[in-house]
Amino acid sequence: MSTSTPAARTATEATGARTDEAASLIGDARTRIDALDDRIIGLVQERMAVSAVIQEARITSGGRRVNLSRETEILNRFRDALGKPGTPLTMTLLELCRGRV
Repeated sequence: MSTSTPAARTATEATGARTDEAASLIGDARTRIDALDDRIIGLVQERMAVSAVIQEARITSGGRRVNLSRETEILNRFRDALGKPGTPLTMTLLELCRGRV
């Protein structure tokens, strides 16, 4: 039988850590990640709104909803900054920002 307290057992089980110190560090880092994720979600939602304005202006002026050369620029930017995983991330972001078809 373990001599750990239920709270310590819960913290280590939740984090996969082997010590209370590591569990605390991981818990704090996860809190920061959650806050960053909230900011990322907000920024993606903001980007979607700005993209909708651009698409509306383009369509109203007689253009196409999507500008493939611009999307290629964005893909290259993310890939250059994030490496190969940047490509699927960018494709998902672009899909979200294209709006409903």
